[in-house]
Amino acid sequence: MPYTISRTSEDRHHLVMKHAHKDSQPPIKVYLDTIGCRLNQSEIESYAAQFRAAGHQVVARMEDADLMVLNTCTVTAAAASDSRQKVRQAARAGVEQIVVTGCWSTINPKGAARLPNVTRVVPNQDKDQLVGDLLGIEQFDLEPLARQPLPGTRMRTRAFIKVQDGCDNRCTFCITTVARGQGRSYSLEQVLAEVGGALAGGAQEVVLTGVHLGSWGQDFDRPQHLRHLVEGILEQTDVPRLRLSSLEPWDLDERFFELWKDPRLCRHLHLPLQSGCAATLRRMARKTTPSAFTQLVEAARRHIPDVAITTDVIVGFPGETEEEFAESLAFAEVMQFAGGHVFTYSERPGTAAARMPGQVHNATRKERSARMRAVLKASADCYRRRFVGYSLPVLWESVTALNDKAWELNGLTDNYLRVKARSPQPLWNQITPTQLRRLVDGGLSGEVKSAAGAVWFVN
Repeated sequence: MPYTISRTSEDRHHLVMKHAHKDSQPPIKVYLDTIGCRLNQSEIESYAAQFRAAGHQVVARMEDADLMVLNTCTVTAAAASDSRQKVRQAARAGVEQIVVTGCWSTINPKGAARLPNVTRVVPNQDKDQLVGDLLGIEQFDLEPLARQPLPGTRMRTRAFIKVQDGCDNRCTFCITTVARGQGRSYSLEQVLAEVGGALAGGAQEVVLTGVHLGSWGQDFDRPQHLRHLVEGILEQTDVPRLRLSSLEPWDLDERFFELWKDPRLCRHLHLPLQSGCAATLRRMARKTTPSAFTQLVEAARRHIPDVAITTDVIVGFPGETEEEFAESLAFAEVMQFAGGHVFTYSERPGTAAARMPGQVHNATRKERSARMRAVLKASADCYRRRFVGYSLPVLWESVTALNDKAWELNGLTDNYLRVKARSPQPLWNQITPTQLRRLVDGGLSGEVKSAAGAVWFVN
């Protein structure tokens, strides 16, 4: 085998990977998985490219793996629990070597090391060198290597590219700042190389990710703004679609939305609100107000026709009274978001909010969560309903064979409408015009058009 385990009294969970020439030793079979955000997804895609460059195999099932790398999450107690469960599941599946990285294991390395079959815990500050350290390779030559989507459940047609890590904000509820460290940006040249690899592998959409994406470039000797990165990618590549992940509202201004004159930039903005109540936002140490947020959204909608604006909202934050929640709920109704995530507040040890007085009862948190979810679902359905009858290009992300003559397709429009349709061809990773017909659970059903414009199937 091209790797051995070294256990000492100082570190019983230390994996020493000894890279051997791929012609003389069988490749390692590696399974990669992640809990949590798009940034975690982008990191395991980078690991996949590095393992492949070293001559090893990325497999679709943990049961087939010699080694598993898990990128964990701790944004909520549920995410931390899911991270632990994933390790136990892999151990039960027979994976003997499990390497754990990510936010949960960085916050709780001893707890991660005690889990079954965990042979190394890699903190976030070392995770970019994870594969090289395991294999004993100082530098990878990845330039000629085209991106390949991960096999199995983590397969994505869209390429998630990490352009920034860490965060200098101090939101009182957030453990990610503790786990990820200070903000730091990747250079335009580094990002362009990653985009080039994605395009060489056939990616039709690139998604830029970061812990605090809107802060990209602020840490450079000559500070830059995220718009400079977006402009650089659009000018220097032929990327068919470019999408931005979560953006803090205080990083943007009206000028930023002028970028959407280029139709390749996806008409979707994810702007975390967290609360529609000014008093709650102050306790959260968020650098925005309901009034400022409203002005930003109005500017985005003026500049970007039919833009989908989605959000994150936390309910049950310490000190949130029924009146404050009602204010937040009413604000969410007025904003008419195209969708969003509702997080029931979860105490994270090490954050300021965990020490605040006025902790809200769990039953109240759950009840408020249900009410906020209902509001966001109603506004999301309203947004989707506007496009019934429209024909929009859809990037098909998953394809399932129904029989030898029909395929079920699932994909996204550029403005983040989830679309389901049927086709006589497996159109995976293709962008095709699709007639949107009616609302279905979580999205719309559509009719795929042939090259001649005829409708193939009604879903």
